[in-house]
Amino acid sequence: MDKLVITVALTGNVPTKEMNPNLPVTPDEIARDVRRCADAGAVMFHVHARDKEQKPTLDINVFKENVRKIKEVAPEIIIQLSTGGRAGRDWEARAKPIRLCPEMGSFTTGSNNLPGIVYENPPQFLEYLAKVFNETGVKPEIEVFEAGMINNAMYLHKKGWIHPPFHFDFVLGAPGSMPASVKHLQFLVDLIPPGSTWSVAGIGRMEIPMAVAAIVMGGHVRVGLEDNLYMPDGSLASNPALVEKVVKIAKEIGREIASPEEARKILSLRPERKDLILSMLDKDV
Repeated sequence: MDKLVITVALTGNVPTKEMNPNLPVTPDEIARDVRRCADAGAVMFHVHARDKEQKPTLDINVFKENVRKIKEVAPEIIIQLSTGGRAGRDWEARAKPIRLCPEMGSFTTGSNNLPGIVYENPPQFLEYLAKVFNETGVKPEIEVFEAGMINNAMYLHKKGWIHPPFHFDFVLGAPGSMPASVKHLQFLVDLIPPGSTWSVAGIGRMEIPMAVAAIVMGGHVRVGLEDNLYMPDGSLASNPALVEKVVKIAKEIGREIASPEEARKILSLRPERKDLILSMLDKDV
């Protein structure tokens, strides 16, 4: 097996400090959590943005400030910026984080029902965003809530807009999407092209069980307060504590933890693009 790549989804769009006071929302809080999680063994960070009222935002200046603070304290890590639609549906606003040229960006290749909303990613938007990934050279993490999203990604590949080797993140257990079970995870893994890498993000109480499955199956793991607010014992979680839990489990099973540079090789990231995002922070995108 490859060494284990641990991703942290730090903040998301839904959780609030009222739900869990450990949630990082300001650039300084996000950067502090990144440093602590990196020290614990995480290497990639899925980054959202919050405004001064702590509400989700697509304001590219907030994304820039988050990146600036993160790179100040943890220059070695992999930044993956979100293109999620909960903070707004404007196509260009969702694409702007990719125009900052992070090493990776999230790309949900389909629509699905989530609590209270339809998470809209219509075909025309998928083509639009795929072209932005292609133009910028940013590697997409293909977010899969159900099996049809894999087919959608392969359609975009046939059009020449996204390129192998692919990396998939299976988001399992969200109400309205595929359940979180080993059976469903294995089904999805069997559908992706040979040579692809994959991780799993279990939602809520299924975060750690799905992480264990991925560790044993040779995949990779995403944890974090975006997906789950509690530790397995029911106590309030923190991002570093969730990373520490996964590292402990992996070591007990005998799976080694990837360093940032090892993760870049596993995920087929181009080393010369590691710090490209820093040159984009003072530019209009």
